[in-house]
Amino acid sequence: MSNIKSAFENGKAFIPFITCGDPDLETTEKIVKAAAEAGADLIELGIPFSDPTAEGPVIQEASLRALNAGTTTDKIFDMVRSLRKDVTVPMVLMTYANVVFSYGAERFISTCQEIGIDGLILPDLPYEEKDEFLPVCEKYGVDLISLIAPTSDSRIEMIAREATGFIYVVSSLGVTGMRSEIKTDIGAIVEKIRECTDVPAAIGFGISKPEQAAKMAALSDGVIVGSAIVKLIGEHGRDAAGYVADYIRSMKEAIS
Repeated sequence: MSNIKSAFENGKAFIPFITCGDPDLETTEKIVKAAAEAGADLIELGIPFSDPTAEGPVIQEASLRALNAGTTTDKIFDMVRSLRKDVTVPMVLMTYANVVFSYGAERFISTCQEIGIDGLILPDLPYEEKDEFLPVCEKYGVDLISLIAPTSDSRIEMIAREATGFIYVVSSLGVTGMRSEIKTDIGAIVEKIRECTDVPAAIGFGISKPEQAAKMAALSDGVIVGSAIVKLIGEHGRDAAGYVADYIRSMKEAIS
């Protein structure tokens, strides 16, 4: 299918999440390039949405800033086209089912293939309804990334067996955001996943510090960090690229 497996071929993968268009798309482009140079193994690009139900306040506010700055799906696609001239690491889009549906699933996913997007994460798409998008994703070689949460229980096996690209393991109940500690028994969830598939599992939600990243990476194939990076971008605006790169280097070092 896609190029995603290459992200997990050189040890533990570090996956940053960036809200596209916060504070503007020119800055996002600089940040993505800096992230790739700093050692990000796969980059998750968020398409801002007016009602991001899986997101905590930090990413909600970033989405709002991006939408107010005039960010659209087409402009994000153009930015990715430009990025792909220099950036070779796998990139996935994270957004909500309504964004893809209203754009037209075929048009959206075929454009992903054309511009070099490797996967799609739709956190509000229930496993039972994935057939609305899965056949189109398969047609264009774009991985539809499965999410497994602490509440998945008996469904873990079912979701894992059909997963492609990588599995996004949600570390905690609730929305995204930095947490002082992660109390879920992630080890047991990952163990169950590994009994069913060799698709890599990366842990996200709540990870912000190097010691948390190291702990989660020890249990899985990689870590995903969103809110801590989006917060840095919120603080430093158009000058954020260097700060994000330094943060990624420190996290990458922690999980190596």
